[in-house]
Parts: sequence; structure tokens; C-alpha cells
Amino acid sequence: MPRYKLLVEYDGTPFVGWQRQDNGASVQAVMEAAAAKLSGQTVAVYAAGRTDAGVHATGQVAHLDLAKDYPADTVRDALNYHMGANPVAVVTAEQVGDDFHARFSATGRSYLYRILNRRSPPALDKHRVLWVPVALDADAMHAAAQRLLGHHDFSTFRARECQAQSPMKTLDLLRVTRQGDEIRIIAEARSFLHHQVRNMVGTLQQVGLGKWSPDDVTRALEARDRKAGGPTAKADGLYLTGVRY
Repeated sequence: MPRYKLLVEYDGTPFVGWQRQDNGASVQAVMEAAAAKLSGQTVAVYAAGRTDAGVHATGQVAHLDLAKDYPADTVRDALNYHMGANPVAVVTAEQVGDDFHARFSATGRSYLYRILNRRSPPALDKHRVLWVPVALDADAMHAAAQRLLGHHDFSTFRARECQAQSPMKTLDLLRVTRQGDEIRIIAEARSFLHHQVRNMVGTLQQVGLGKWSPDDVTRALEARDRKAGGPTAKADGLYLTGVRY
């Protein structure tokens, strides 16, 4: 069966997340329904990252197997057609070997978190940014973020329901920059724990507000206890932006 690698973008606002669930619409279910209409068969779609409810993607990677050998552009266009008004789009499609797996072949993932830092709320980016009307010090947030780089036990930034076998992860990049009214946080690693990025952002926000120092972030990391970290940032501002292979 030919296998197709898909680059996918979506607005996570109306979905319960990537993964198919019984309590609402998911990105996976929308894509699998479209693939079934294309092929006339039940099709499983696998993703590089199982994003949570409300999390967006500009660089999600997925794969599926089809019984018929279609041109890759046909797969892209047919899936987009059958997904209809759902805010999901296949940007590119290419045929790959059977040894490719969207999740298990990945060697790195990149996330972006967007904070709108101004007095006025968002009109165009509602549900796509975290709105913080109180001034944040992005330089202080960046300095504190560097305390988290490297190989650590990230239990402090791990959701209680996380299913990873180990809390040990290697954070390759955590960069905080300001572009006008927007603060952008980029995180890169081979893989992340459940809610790790959102929990790190919530912690860095405390630094930006002047409530925490970089030393406080180090102490939180070393505590290896979720209660020692900052709050979990809302899903609205988080985007899966890229997957490395």
C-alpha cells in the first residue's frame, strides 16, 4: 500500500485535539473521514504530535496508507475538498517509503507560543494568542528560559496525566523575543512531555511580571514537582510549527 506524508495546518479552536475522541470533533477524525471518502476504505491517519484541545498547527506532519496509488497532488486536493469547511488544510503531500512514520521517525519538534501583550484585547487573533494586558519583560523571560536548556528531569513542567515513560527530556532551544505588541516563545526538542511547553510558558510569564527571578525558575526545575512550577498557559497561543526527520 502506498504511504503518503502530509504537511498539515489547522486552527485547533473547534477541536478536542488531534486525537480521535468520543467527546467531540478531532483533527484526526476529520482527516480520516476525508480519506475514507477519497479511497472508499477505512484509513488511519498518524501524526507527529498529538496536540491538545485548542492547540494550533502550521507544521504538523501526518501519514496515511491508501490501497490505490494516487498522485500525491491528488491526495492533497481530495483531502482538502472532502474536509470541507473544517479549519484543516493539507499543504503538501508526497509519497514515501513504508519505513517512514510521522511520529516515530521524527527527530525533533518545534513549537511557537504567541502572547499578545497590550492593553487592548485581540480582535482578529482571538483564540490564537494569549492576551496579557499587563506589561511583560521579554528580556527577563528570555534570560530565565536559558535556565531550562539541556537534559533535565522536567517533572515540574509535566502534566499529571502525561503518559511518557520518563520525565527526562533534552530542551535544545527556548527563545523569547518581542515583536511590537507580541511576545513569541520558540521551543525546540526531540520530544516534549504533555503540557511541557504550556507549563514553561506559564512559569516564564511569572518572570515577565516581575514575580519570579531566573533563580526561582532554576529552583522550580530542580524541585521536580509540578506544584513548584508556574500555571499552565492557555492552549490558545500554542502552535506546532515544524517536525524534523
